[in-house]
Amino acid sequence: MTMNRESSALVLVDYQGRLMPAVAGHEAMVQEALFLGHVANELDIPVLGTEQNPAGLGPNLDSVRALCSHTLTKMHFDATKDGLLDKLRAARPGLSQVVLAGCEAHVCLLQTALGLLRAGLQVFVVPQACGSRRPEDKALALQRLQQQGAVLVNGEMVAFEWLQSCTAPQFKAVLNWVKQRPAPTPAQQVETAA
Repeated sequence: MTMNRESSALVLVDYQGRLMPAVAGHEAMVQEALFLGHVANELDIPVLGTEQNPAGLGPNLDSVRALCSHTLTKMHFDATKDGLLDKLRAARPGLSQVVLAGCEAHVCLLQTALGLLRAGLQVFVVPQACGSRRPEDKALALQRLQQQGAVLVNGEMVAFEWLQSCTAPQFKAVLNWVKQRPAPTPAQQVETAA
């Protein structure tokens, strides 16, 4: 199955400023999330953010919030238990696919993805835009998500499947975002190869 922009939404889970310094590789993770958000905005794909208990953890990073049409405050780790499905369906009638990224991968991202899968949606997770304090927790979460039916993709897969063709009016704008991406670090290349 490919990602279809007419039936997709992007959800950015808990990129909260107080949490970020504790997340392994948070700088690269945030950059990948911003890339996804910019591409989604270019293609008029709804972008929703979530914030876990912002009174305690603070708001999402300003750069992430700026890309979201709505940010959902939640107390459950699974954002679907705090109204995410209603917000998604209101933002994207005919919704069948959700591209998901965020942290922590083994808690809120995992439980939100499982909630979306239970609701019958196709879920695509972008590992490079996900994180946990400990890399092994992220790895285990991604393994479990695959076992449960989520599809792991990278940011450029998302961008080019949403575009479908180089004749799309937004192709040059999206290509510009692709070209602005930083080259992967040696550590990221090793992680990707593993």
